[in-house]
Amino acid sequence: MAEEMVQKLLDGQALDTEEFCDFSLEDQNEATAAKGVAPSSPSSFTPELKKNICYVVAAAIVNDKGEVLMIQEAKSSCAGQWYLPAGRMEAGETIAEAARREVLEETGLELEPTTLLMVETAGGAWYRFVVTGTVTGGRLKTPADADPESLQAQWVADLSAYELRARDIEPLVELARAYHARGAAAWHPERLPAARAHRRLLLRLVVCVRKRANNRVSVLMSEKTSLHLPTCEISPPRSIHSTLKKYMTEMFGADLPPHRPAGVLSVEYSHQPDQPAGLCLTLLVPVRKPLEEVHLIDKYQWCELNRELGHALLDRLGKNQLVSLNVIR
Repeated sequence: MAEEMVQKLLDGQALDTEEFCDFSLEDQNEATAAKGVAPSSPSSFTPELKKNICYVVAAAIVNDKGEVLMIQEAKSSCAGQWYLPAGRMEAGETIAEAARREVLEETGLELEPTTLLMVETAGGAWYRFVVTGTVTGGRLKTPADADPESLQAQWVADLSAYELRARDIEPLVELARAYHARGAAAWHPERLPAARAHRRLLLRLVVCVRKRANNRVSVLMSEKTSLHLPTCEISPPRSIHSTLKKYMTEMFGADLPPHRPAGVLSVEYSHQPDQPAGLCLTLLVPVRKPLEEVHLIDKYQWCELNRELGHALLDRLGKNQLVSLNVIR
């Protein structure tokens, strides 16, 4: 069971198991209230697109000359400034569909998204999905084509020559250029978010550790109800790092083993109008102590992987082998 789940995630597939949640907002609020602190969000929080949850797509597209596709903003607050094609997702769109729409509206070009490069979060209720891809058609927007979406689009070699709307796109452009120029360099496989609907904001963990006795890799599994990968609900006002720390404390106790999220293994998202706009973000979290020195709280157990799968999981801890996670706050 554990090996099948890990393999699916490595292959970029959605898990078809029940939507488990071991540490819900209700559980988190009870733990917070026990310390005499008022909960920061209601236990009944339901993600609603453009109301209490914001999903943004940004497209970092690089051509064979190393130039990046940029648009000149038309909005009054930033008119004339330059930025990547980007915008809020609409109800019923997948992340790839939203990227195609934004690029076409703002640049006049048709995009085929190929992979997710980065997931950015601010708090637990704002997400920006940075994708790259290939231009397959269309005509580059000129000043004569200006409309409320953008004034024009250009292929840009030097960002410093342009007045940017914000400098937060600079590392995204660097990442996209490195990906485009990777050649034979190792990089994570092409990964677009998997299509699966969720009713809540969920954080799923692949916590891995080595056993000193045989050097085999094990992953942490929850024994609550059916055996599954540990999953908690994301607190909307808190950062992903804060939610992760609270959940790790729930599983390991106050004496947390040294660990650090290595990156994103998968994003699961699918949405229909008038339905909750939840998602599931899966992080790979290596523990930097041998299994023999790590203590668990009840209802969690280590499951040892076969050597081949264990090595495949460890390989994903290398540079650029996971989708980057940028926690802004």
